[in-house]
Amino acid sequence: MFDIRADENGSILLEGRLDAASVSLARDYLTEVETSARLDFSRLDYIASVGLGVLVAVQRRLMEKGEGLLLAGLSPHLREVLSLAGFEGIFAFE
Repeated sequence: MFDIRADENGSILLEGRLDAASVSLARDYLTEVETSARLDFSRLDYIASVGLGVLVAVQRRLMEKGEGLLLAGLSPHLREVLSLAGFEGIFAFE
């Protein structure tokens, strides 16, 4: 199960498992993002490579406009995976 929505603080909350079965929901939601946004990963249990691909595509689109995504609430494991994949050069981390 996966859910994506804006929380009460305006952050985009990702919850559950972002995998091949749910990536279209994330893609549809994130294509509507036109300005810098904070993504809250504190309730995300799992992210597959297809989910990471969506994030990269959104980030590239936003960076062309001088905007970007801030990744927040990452578990130590997910932060390490993103770091090893070179995502620290693409995204800002909180």
